[in-house]
Amino acid sequence: MLTYPIELTPDDNGTILARCPALPEVVTFGDDEEDALAYAVAAIEEALAVRMARRETIPQPGARLKAAHTVRLPSQTAFKVLLYCAMQRQGVTKAELARRMGIARQNVDRILDLNHASRLDVIDSAFAALEQVVTIGMEQVA
Repeated sequence: MLTYPIELTPDDNGTILARCPALPEVVTFGDDEEDALAYAVAAIEEALAVRMARRETIPQPGARLKAAHTVRLPSQTAFKVLLYCAMQRQGVTKAELARRMGIARQNVDRILDLNHASRLDVIDSAFAALEQVVTIGMEQVA
C-alpha cells in the first residue's frame, strides 16, 4: 500500500516533531516516536484529503523507501488515493466516473471521501470503470 517516509526530530519542549518530506504541509508531533508516527498518519490523511478536494496532484512516495521511519496508510485510504490518482492521470472527472459506473455523482464523492467507509466491491467497480486492476500483496512485518 502507500508508505510515506517520516523525519523525526526532537523538539525543544521534549516532544518529537514529525515531518513528511513528500508532503511539506505535514508537520505534527508526539510525546515519543510511536506517538509522533501515529499523529503523522492522521496528518498525512488530512493533507491528502485537502489535496483531493482541491484537485491537486498527490505525490507517490515510491514502492520501496529507505528512510529511518515510515508510516503505512490504512488500506482503504490507500485505495481511495490510488483511485483519485488514476482519475487524475486519465483526466476522468467525478461525473464521468459516475456515468461509467452507472451511479449518482454523490456516490463517487463518497467513494473518494477518506472519512467514509466504502465497500471494497464498490472501490473495485470504480477501478474497473477506469480499466485499472488493484493488486494486493502481503509482507512479513519486521
